[in-house]
Amino acid sequence: MDLALEEGTTLERTPGGPEGTGPAEKPRSLWSDAWRDLRRNPVFIISALIILFLVIISIWPSLIADQDPLNCDLAKAQQGSQPGHPFGFDGQGCDVYTRTVYGARNSVTVGVCSTLGVTLLGGVLGGLAGFFGGLSDSILSRVTDVFFGIPVVLGGLVFLSVVTSSTVWPVIGFIVLLGWPQIARIARGSVITAKQNDYVQAARALGASNTRMMLRHITPNAIAPVIVVATIALGTYISLEATLSFLGVGLKPPAVSWGIDISAASQYIRNAPHMLLWPAGALAVTVLAFIMLGDAVRDALDPKLR
Repeated sequence: MDLALEEGTTLERTPGGPEGTGPAEKPRSLWSDAWRDLRRNPVFIISALIILFLVIISIWPSLIADQDPLNCDLAKAQQGSQPGHPFGFDGQGCDVYTRTVYGARNSVTVGVCSTLGVTLLGGVLGGLAGFFGGLSDSILSRVTDVFFGIPVVLGGLVFLSVVTSSTVWPVIGFIVLLGWPQIARIARGSVITAKQNDYVQAARALGASNTRMMLRHITPNAIAPVIVVATIALGTYISLEATLSFLGVGLKPPAVSWGIDISAASQYIRNAPHMLLWPAGALAVTVLAFIMLGDAVRDALDPKLR
């Protein structure tokens, strides 16, 4: 039986208590409670399996696709499904199945690397501003207001239009540049809330340094909202990469991307809808999986929803 204690903490009955006193009660942390809830959540399991599959094929696409995504035959352009080519061919005669599989690599790379960069930059800046307050907090608030006023797609058109590289790194850099204010604002508010708790005030009274309070007391208790927002934003960043590639300023050929394939297939949607269906479907499933994962993590980490 579990007995509720305080926010995010429960008691777990374990054997081996002192003789004559019955079983001992071992407190569980918010993280152990969250992991227990996640393992029982079918939404988390389904989304995690989809994401695991995407990560595997991103690292080793040859496991399920043995052809070259750049090997095209114009004689087969726009043809439908054939033996060995279940998704048919695109406007250049490239195998749609192979390009859909290989397109996951760039999309997942952009999503993961952008999320890591945004979380690190925004989390550090927002956490420090929330902890120290004063002038640094005021400056961060004004800077984030400026970045929030920049339309993302318009900013991408301006920033990436001068980039000639066909790699993922300019897109990742742009997403980090415009994405960190959201995480910074979440981290700032979470740190401000956490530093007012009694255990932080007690550590300060005992002479704990600012570094120790940040690393040992505040960060572990303030990071949950950042993780939730970052997990949901990962799917958004994948969608943003596809949007920018569709507009011709994100990834560029010969890079393989779902956005590039969707853009190329849009003019053939009436004659060869299969060219658009498969990359668009893969993009939709990927974004949905990360959003579902973020929702499951949010439900597990929010004590108010228990």
